[in-house]
Amino acid sequence: MLWAGFVFGLLSSFHCVGMCGAIALALPGAATSGERWLVDRLLYHAGRIGTYAVLGAAVGTVGRSLHVLGWQQGLSITSGVLILLLVVVPEAWRVRAAGAVGLARPLAAVQRSLSYWFQQRGSGALLLTGALNGLLPCGMVYLALAGALSAPGVGGAAAYMALFGVGTLPLLLGVGFTGRLVAPAVRFRLRRAVPWAAGALAVLFIVRGLGLGIPYLSPAAGLPVPGQPYQAVVCHEGEKP
Repeated sequence: MLWAGFVFGLLSSFHCVGMCGAIALALPGAATSGERWLVDRLLYHAGRIGTYAVLGAAVGTVGRSLHVLGWQQGLSITSGVLILLLVVVPEAWRVRAAGAVGLARPLAAVQRSLSYWFQQRGSGALLLTGALNGLLPCGMVYLALAGALSAPGVGGAAAYMALFGVGTLPLLLGVGFTGRLVAPAVRFRLRRAVPWAAGALAVLFIVRGLGLGIPYLSPAAGLPVPGQPYQAVVCHEGEKP
């Protein structure tokens, strides 16, 4: 299921262009031409993808604990339901929820730090700008994290989020290379497809967790899931699984 992170990143990149494309275009400390242009922008995106991977590892820690308890299939269903909720819940409600759980002040601090480092020069500043940008509120990142929750282990969740970030690279680098954003009409049409893609991903996670006996797609309950370690349960000492 790690491939789903990359595919979702590709689709989400049209949203990213609208929300963060201007930042990628206006990086003040980045070179404007030559090989250094690519290196500087890769540094910025490496910081962003690194943040996604760290967030994925944090989510994966929770997921790993639930895997150990044998809740793999329930976790997959939960991931699907969370994705569906994030798709249908209005953005304004999500902002209010963030304030209600005490995230408003930390996010304000992130925004202040981002504003500072955005004006600085040097490789470190570009890396930190990307890393801080990865912490900004983003519905697409939340959707990806919900999917990473059911990834196999901490490393799997980190890889899922890293692949999500890599999936956003082609379009964002292309926008930076051409020096212009995608036409608003085109971006609007493509962004309308993102909720449908997220919904399809949610259904995939739910079907996977239902244990319908479909190899790889929805393994039966009690059978090992491809890509995840199988742990046999032994009730009595000396008993063979």
